[in-house]
Formats: sequence, structure tokens, C-alpha cells
Amino acid sequence: MKPLLSVNNLSVTYKGDSLALQELSFSMNKGEIIGIVGESGSGKSTLIRALLGLLPEGGRFTGGEISFQEKMLLRDSRLDWAGVRGKRIAMVFQDSGSYLNPIRSIGSQYIEAIRTHFTVSRKAAQTMAVNMLSDMGLHDPERIMRAYPSQLSGGMKQRTAIAMAVTMEPELLLADEPTSALDVTTQNEVMNRLSVLRSRQGTGMIIVTHNIAVAAHMADRIGVMWGGTLVEMEDTFRIISDPRHEYTRKLLSAVPELEGNVHGS
Repeated sequence: MKPLLSVNNLSVTYKGDSLALQELSFSMNKGEIIGIVGESGSGKSTLIRALLGLLPEGGRFTGGEISFQEKMLLRDSRLDWAGVRGKRIAMVFQDSGSYLNPIRSIGSQYIEAIRTHFTVSRKAAQTMAVNMLSDMGLHDPERIMRAYPSQLSGGMKQRTAIAMAVTMEPELLLADEPTSALDVTTQNEVMNRLSVLRSRQGTGMIIVTHNIAVAAHMADRIGVMWGGTLVEMEDTFRIISDPRHEYTRKLLSAVPELEGNVHGS
């Protein structure tokens, strides 16, 4: 099977030549969910922004390769990368609701996004949006389509933003702390909806989180980042039951209830 994504010796540097990522390598298959865990500053968010070519100001690629469906992204022009971003690779941010335009209704933004990527009528786009909002567990999706972002709770905005991303049927979904701003009940619902998306559409996912319990709940494999390096990446059960790196053991020791949440248990 050809990998969905391959990252080889990827290095990213910020101003002052400080290394944010150091020769990082891994690959993943279609439909696989990978959890990337680590403390703040470990390089987790830099990694997924790098995969979209969206490094913050001062960040630059200093080595390595990114291959998506055998397309070498770092060798292609920005125009080629833009053709992948949004449709084939989608991103969900920690506070995705803040990226919604506050002076436009949810429906107008959602329909525009759909019609940017699909050749469909406004009516068909409306139906697609309503169905996906419903799939994300949002009640009365027609009302949400008429609402403005300020009229929705934080959890509703986050689920709406996730719905908008997955409606594009991406082959790869990148999620940066997608549930950290949500209450526990909503966190579980969003994670379950993302798992259903993988089952139904075969979407691969990279979920970045500081909470290894969240990763264990969803991921097939877990990668542990520390100081801009990937110190280990293994099957979730192996990481939980037999961590090899001292830093991984430290993360696990902070979550004593983890055993009941392990993916696949």
C-alpha cells in the first residue's frame, strides 16, 4: 500500500536559527489516525502547520521532504500546494470558531466554502451543510445556518468549523488541539464524530494534543514529540503498555485513568 503521507528528515527553523523541528520522519496510510502528543513548545503545532505549508512568520523549511499521495509538496510551487490545501488536506484549529467571519451568517460562509471546492448549486450546498451539521450532533442545523458566529456557543462554533472542514471530504484532516476548548461531554462527542468520519469516508487524520488520553481514545498510533523531535511512534496499545522513552512515561504518569480509554480496548 502506498502511504497517504510521508515525512522524511523534516527540519524547520525560526528566527534566530532556533530549530523547531529536527529531522523528523514518519509515514501514514489512508484512513489511519495518528495522535501527536507532547507539551507546549514540543513542536506539535509547527509540524501540522508545516504539512500545510502554513508556517508562522519567521518560520522556514531548512531540510527534508513532505510527500502527499506521492506528490512532493516542498518541491512544488505555492500554487500547487494551494491546490491540495483545503480540499485534499483540511485543517481544524484549536479555536476554529475564531476563524469564522463575525459579520456573515454561518450559512453564507459554509455554502461559499462548499461551492469553492465542488460544482454544485446553492441548494445542493445548503443540503450538504445541513446534513453535516446534523452528523456533528448539532440540533436544528437550519437555525445554525441562519445564525451568526456570536449567536453560537464555543462548542457549537468548534463543531461547525469541524463540519465545514470535513464536508470537503479531505483525504487527510489535520487537527490542532480540536477539543481542548470544549467540555468533556462535547469532547467525547466530537471525537466520536471524527471516528465515524474515518469509518465512512476513509479520512486519515493527524490529531495534535497535549492530552495523551485523547490520543489514546482515537489514534491507531501515537507519536511523542519532545524538543522538536519525534522520540517515539508506535501502535497506541504499545505506547500505553510499554513506553520506551522516559518522556513518554512522564506523560503517562500524569493520566492514571488512561487504561480505560485506550483505543481498541
